Amino acid sequence: MPFPLAAAVTLLTALLYAGCILLVGWARWRYGIKAPAIVGHPIFERAYRVQANTLEQMPVFLPSLWLAAWLYSDQVAAALGAAFIAFRILYAVLYLRAAQSRGIAYGPGALCMVALWALAVIGLLARL
Repeated sequence: MPFPLAAAVTLLTALLYAGCILLVGWARWRYGIKAPAIVGHPIFERAYRVQANTLEQMPVFLPSLWLAAWLYSDQVAAALGAAFIAFRILYAVLYLRAAQSRGIAYGPGALCMVALWALAVIGLLARL
């Protein structure tokens, strides 16, 4: 397999998102929020936003991860990808505690994603 580390990070990303789905399901059950409602208890609303924000970032994160792994370095891309996941977990924990604290983890996670994109561009330009 040419990119085993990027593949591992991709699987961890899927696990992260599955955890977000379970968290929202738990919050729906715990606080009696019936589908399709997306408002109700503040903890449910924050869990829902964690899931939605994670989903919103995946179309940028995953292609950037794979392109950086392919065009630059599997090891570097995987390290940045793993850091992104760690910051997403911290983001979730902080957001669930208090929405205003989420920025502590959001910024560094976004920088990891931007770095992956930049490495993909650098790798592509080096091949042109």
